[in-house]
Amino acid sequence: MLKRSQLLIVLSAAAAIGGHAQDLWKGHQPTLTPQQSGTTQLLIAVSPVNSRVVWAAGTGGTYVVTTDGGSTWKSAVVPGAESLQFRDVQGVSDQVAYLMSIGENTGDFRIYKTEDGGAHWTIEFKNKTVNAFYDCFAFWTPDRGITHSDSVNGVFPDIRTTDGTTWHSIAGNMPSALAGEASFSSSGTCITTQGPRNAWITTGGSSIARILATRDGGDSWTAYDTPLVSNANAGGFSVAFRDPWHGIVGGGDLTTNSGAQAASSGDGGQTWKLTNKPPIPGAIFCLAYVRGLEQHDDWDDWNKEDRHGHEHDRTVVITTETQPNFDSGAAAWTPDEGQTWFELPQVSGYWAVAFANPEAGWFVGNNGQILKISF
Repeated sequence: MLKRSQLLIVLSAAAAIGGHAQDLWKGHQPTLTPQQSGTTQLLIAVSPVNSRVVWAAGTGGTYVVTTDGGSTWKSAVVPGAESLQFRDVQGVSDQVAYLMSIGENTGDFRIYKTEDGGAHWTIEFKNKTVNAFYDCFAFWTPDRGITHSDSVNGVFPDIRTTDGTTWHSIAGNMPSALAGEASFSSSGTCITTQGPRNAWITTGGSSIARILATRDGGDSWTAYDTPLVSNANAGGFSVAFRDPWHGIVGGGDLTTNSGAQAASSGDGGQTWKLTNKPPIPGAIFCLAYVRGLEQHDDWDDWNKEDRHGHEHDRTVVITTETQPNFDSGAAAWTPDEGQTWFELPQVSGYWAVAFANPEAGWFVGNNGQILKISF
């Protein structure tokens, strides 16, 4: 599905529970610092490698990268992708990154990779499946990742790489799709990975919003129902897990501006419970745990837990999309996975948010806007 939305960040902290959270966190808003991206193109997705290196990408075949924590950004266009939108980005280092594009034609769904900081880009995958719509990708390691598509004739034509170079179909491993079942290209956050082999995909578009989960790197999958509203314009949009068992999913109904919903799980996605209602209008388009994963210069440390404390383990930040204006939307955060919510005042027009650690997160959005967020 072709969707355009705003980003919603949700933060959760282990120290605050229930009513005590409101008192504990009252007045504790994060620090927000605008940065200059060097482009006026819409930035749709963002991927921090660590507190210094961050990649983001969006319309017009544009990507931006910083190696100094956002003090300066380099903006450029991938040759041959000028008419495409990059809906997802995965940063690996200051030299290595992946981009996922969409467009109007079957072959416009592509995966690009650079290994020299953007000087050259290689097309690793070009879609040939009619009616496939690749929404998002996620990686376990620099060479192992998975890309998810809307269903086609009851099948999810998902693909996987195990060498960082070639992509192969795992459609036969996926659960059968419900009628109309699809995901939303919500800044690349409709799929998330955790640890060496865990992954979760959130869906909608049908009568039930589901989570598709794997524990073995995509060899086998199980589908679980969620309590989120679901129809042709509704469902789960964005999902994240902080460990193998605890996660959060966000979504809502794009045809209403009051339908933002989130649900949390403590059993790996098998069961979900609705959180308290977020305080902002629209459907949750993007969410991210604040603690993040700090990736280090040594690739052996890639995707290991960061070395920060546990104060923000349960903190989540969200952004929302509101109809009919896709350039609006708001942001909020929660210190306790949705029991308590705080609006981020005057933060709007952002499509994505992601964190390297609690002190280093970034919003990206309309007109090349970038906003650093620090807790």
